[in-house]
Amino acid sequence: MRGTVSLPAWLAVVLVLLAAWAALERLLLPGARWFVRRRVNRALEELNARLRIRIPPFKLAKREVLIERLLWDPQVQAAAEAVARGEGSPRAIAMRRVERYAREIVPAFNAYAYYRFGYWIARNVARSLFRVRLGRSEEAELAAIPADATVVFLINHRSNMDYVLVSYLAAERAALSYAVGEWARIWPLQTLLRAMGAYFVRRNSHDPLYRKVLERYVGMATEAGVTQAVFPEGGLSRDGRLRPPRLGILDYMVRGFDPAGGRDDSSPSRDLAALGPGSDAAFPRRDIVFVPVGINYDRTFEDRTMVARDDPSFEHPGALGAAANTVAFVGRNLRLMAMNRWHRFGYACVNFGSPISLRDYLGRHAFDFRRLSREEHSKRLEQLAGELMRAVARVIPALPVPLVATVFVREPARAWSELELKGAVLGLMRELSERGAHVYVPRGDQDYAITVGLRMLTLRRLVDAADGLYRARPDEWPLLSYYANSIAHLFPRPSGRPA
Repeated sequence: MRGTVSLPAWLAVVLVLLAAWAALERLLLPGARWFVRRRVNRALEELNARLRIRIPPFKLAKREVLIERLLWDPQVQAAAEAVARGEGSPRAIAMRRVERYAREIVPAFNAYAYYRFGYWIARNVARSLFRVRLGRSEEAELAAIPADATVVFLINHRSNMDYVLVSYLAAERAALSYAVGEWARIWPLQTLLRAMGAYFVRRNSHDPLYRKVLERYVGMATEAGVTQAVFPEGGLSRDGRLRPPRLGILDYMVRGFDPAGGRDDSSPSRDLAALGPGSDAAFPRRDIVFVPVGINYDRTFEDRTMVARDDPSFEHPGALGAAANTVAFVGRNLRLMAMNRWHRFGYACVNFGSPISLRDYLGRHAFDFRRLSREEHSKRLEQLAGELMRAVARVIPALPVPLVATVFVREPARAWSELELKGAVLGLMRELSERGAHVYVPRGDQDYAITVGLRMLTLRRLVDAADGLYRARPDEWPLLSYYANSIAHLFPRPSGRPA
């Protein structure tokens, strides 16, 4: 038969679009995926060759794979079953909660975003706001950490800038995975932090099912060798002093640890081979190595807010109030820049201390967390956390502003000449050096360091200068104490003062 078949124009357009979609899906997209995957794998190989701590396969696994692993983890399944029985609800409802929690917690790490985008932001933001310095780093000891160990950087939490500063200075060592609070769960910050490898934590959740999902994710990541950065204090200090450690994340890391280093075939890590070549399935249980990190600033952005929270009359500004305060702060600094009167916020210094092996620690104290009663477990965990916090405290650097502030706080009513003030600060520097503390001296010039610290305090009007004498302003004493307290633990405590 010969004839002409006519089609409506709209149908011809639909057929053309379908043919184009088929060609795109069957021919072009597979080739594009192969090309992108090849480039990504090559970039990861180059990156791992440069990093001192390689990125483990677990961190590179697809997010959906990790979520599925959490959903079918035996401990999570048992917790969901117990919750369903206790609430008298179908098990499917509990599992939907598990999936919601898993999707909330699990990151979506992207190495390109971390090193091409995140690192660029961290470096430029940190260096534009502060004079960033790496003070002390035990390079030989850090290099001696076993290649298959899980490294956990323990950091004192001084400012929200800590995330940016440590990520920048640790970038040559490893890609860090942070636990971040609910403050970061806003778009687009949430998406960026997920791509940077951060996992989200509800700080004060008492939901046992949520805690179990979080526990298992932290346990899996630790067991798989993911390098993590943890703030043991759990939040920012209100008075500048170190806060007591919170034990949740640390407990999740150590409670299933095998001091002997043997394999446990009942462990969820047995299926890590499914994550790809080079997984840790062939390794014995990894050691966990804690690296204490001390960080300090000549100025933090949150200082007045933190000090004000100790005032009984303080009212939290709320989300809108906090946003307004941030805009006002940025506006003031932009105005100073326009008037050519803006200065960077002083020095920010980071120290890396000597690593602490969990396997060595348990060997010295002859116990196994897996074999302890609940009471003994809590006691031993507190002891471990205390030792780790003391290691962090020892490496917190003494910077110019905290040193000068300490002199004013010790004698708040005194008027100081510049010569007297410098003599007092030099005495503090000598005392700290003799005690083994790290004093950061800019340019190696002690006189310059003291001048910088004093200038920062006078520019911020925390200290008045008149007739060649310097006096602490009485209404700013809490803020001066906030900075002095950042190094107060480095000095011996006055007799009669509680620890």
